[in-house]
Amino acid sequence: MADNNTYNAAPAGGAGKTVGKIVTAVIVLLVVLVVLFNTFTTVDAGHSGVVTTFGKVSPNVLSEGLHTKIPFIQEIIQIDNRVLKAEVECSSASKDLQTVSSTIALNYRVRNESSADIYRNVGLDYESIIIAPAIHECVKAVTAKFTAEELITSRQSISDQMKEQLSEKISSYGIEVQIFNIISFDFTAEYNAAIEAKQTAQQNALKAEQDLQRVKVEAEQTVAKAQAEAEAYRLKSQELTPQMILMEYIDKWDGKLPSMVSGDGTSAMIDVTSLLEQFEEEQSGSGNTSESTSTYTAPAVTTEAAPAEEPAEEDGEDIE
Repeated sequence: MADNNTYNAAPAGGAGKTVGKIVTAVIVLLVVLVVLFNTFTTVDAGHSGVVTTFGKVSPNVLSEGLHTKIPFIQEIIQIDNRVLKAEVECSSASKDLQTVSSTIALNYRVRNESSADIYRNVGLDYESIIIAPAIHECVKAVTAKFTAEELITSRQSISDQMKEQLSEKISSYGIEVQIFNIISFDFTAEYNAAIEAKQTAQQNALKAEQDLQRVKVEAEQTVAKAQAEAEAYRLKSQELTPQMILMEYIDKWDGKLPSMVSGDGTSAMIDVTSLLEQFEEEQSGSGNTSESTSTYTAPAVTTEAAPAEEPAEEDGEDIE
């Protein structure tokens, strides 16, 4: 019986060892996979990888793509080097002590070669630590140089000055200013009302000036027109001669002699023939109608007695 028990126990011990080996192999394989997985790392597009060894930042920065590192010893921190946007609300005072509320939009990026330095010196929250305070400072410094009216009329110049000052402040950290925009300049309600009243007054003054200029122009046009008409009348009166009157009369004559009836019943007719004879004599005597200065006598007027009215016959009486 003893021999049979010994024979049966031997196979059971061999099976336990086999299971143990399998478990050990699986564990070793998992460890190897974990180690291999931590050996390789990927840096995303538009980013740079900052290598830290037990927390110490390496000056070497990894570029985009697949890289290797020491498992469990080195860590890769990714810094975004793409163009980022920061929008900051600012409050400042103008040169004439007006409260100015502004909204600034900044597009910036972290330089690749400065990723390690900015991570070592500032960390990942560089927008709130460096950029936002720098924007506040630049806005207050520049708006204090201008009046509220100048802030409106010289907006582009003010924006350029703010951008220049901001670039000087944050460039030492490895941050580049790409685009600087002033989204809004807001003032108090009282100042806005004062600006509106001033604009209304200026518009009314401009309208009054334009009306005055229009009245002056119209008056000048009226005077010029009157002068032109007077000059035209003067020239016409100089050119108006008896010859012209006669020619005009002849051109418009319809072939009927004009006649006038006087109060005594006689009719008078203008002798056109005498006018023509007098005109011909003047032409032949002077030789130049334009220089003739002779005077014309009134045309002869012939009168004719009006026919006498026949007496009416009396009814009922015969005249023998």
